[in-house]
Amino acid sequence: MHSSSINAQSFQNGEAALTEGSWVKLICGASNQDLPSISDLCAVFSAAGVHCIDVAADIAVVNAARIGLDWVQSRKGVRPWLMVSLSDGRDIHFRKATFNSRLCPADCPRPCQRICPTKAIQENGINESLCYGCGRCLPVCPIGLILEEDKHLSPKDYGLLIKEIQPDAVEIHTAPGRSKSFESTISELAKAKVPLHRIGVSCGPEGKKISPEELAKELWLRYECLQKYDQKPLWQLDGRPMSGDLGGSSSKLCVSLWQKIHPIAPPGPIQLAGGTNAKTIEYVAKEDGPQGIAFGGMARMLIQPFLIEAQNREVSLRDWPEGWSQAVAQAKQLIQPWLDRKYRKN
Repeated sequence: MHSSSINAQSFQNGEAALTEGSWVKLICGASNQDLPSISDLCAVFSAAGVHCIDVAADIAVVNAARIGLDWVQSRKGVRPWLMVSLSDGRDIHFRKATFNSRLCPADCPRPCQRICPTKAIQENGINESLCYGCGRCLPVCPIGLILEEDKHLSPKDYGLLIKEIQPDAVEIHTAPGRSKSFESTISELAKAKVPLHRIGVSCGPEGKKISPEELAKELWLRYECLQKYDQKPLWQLDGRPMSGDLGGSSSKLCVSLWQKIHPIAPPGPIQLAGGTNAKTIEYVAKEDGPQGIAFGGMARMLIQPFLIEAQNREVSLRDWPEGWSQAVAQAKQLIQPWLDRKYRKN
């Protein structure tokens, strides 16, 4: 099958999944993780059957992701959409932890190291390539040494970046009161003239609560903007942003948010995120939506042991047959209930 045929099929598969309610996205993480691991992680979930892979709008990260996608495409003839994440302002998804390790007391028990899910906190400070900005280390430092550093780009940078990256889709992280910044971002994307299947929208205030009615109002403002620029939306509901796998309670939060939002949301498919895990499907199986789900922290944690072992073996996970097959099986176990699901609209 020619590449153009595969690309057309991937578009059709993605749109069909959004219609049927079986859409699945992998959130690879907004940070520049270890690049070979990104290639393997994207390859595993591509082979498992996700419809979209969301990565940082960073050329090195995108190139690493494409290595994994190309590898699976050449062997299986399938390719998910490649989505890149942007922000129209300050956002927790685009921050890094930072501290001066020389100021650490010699007798510090380093609770920050124990709580870091990616082992980004090391003896000489933060390994920025591993930090994805979850913020768990910030409150546990006994002397308040750890700070956060904003890493998002400005809208004026996005046009040239998107033109170079050429993604299939874009996600914009926005917040209440930033509709003008959102439109500036969309305007810059339009100038790039890169055809996008969808523009995902994740809207939520940093560290604050927002009512479903207030959130719906903000989404309607974004919808009007997207209509103006002839773009198709994909609404991402973050039940508990940057949470990772927190069990059933986080699943209930994101599903509860959807239940309150979907009757008053603007047109367009809705995708759950933030606190999603293997239990989420239990709370929506008998509902009339949502149309999709994104897995982030839990998906990465499932595959991390295989990525670490591959590194220890000094090979790519793709070149370790036993580990590869086990990793794909783990990924399939997580996403298959959603791939099998059909949207039942009243």
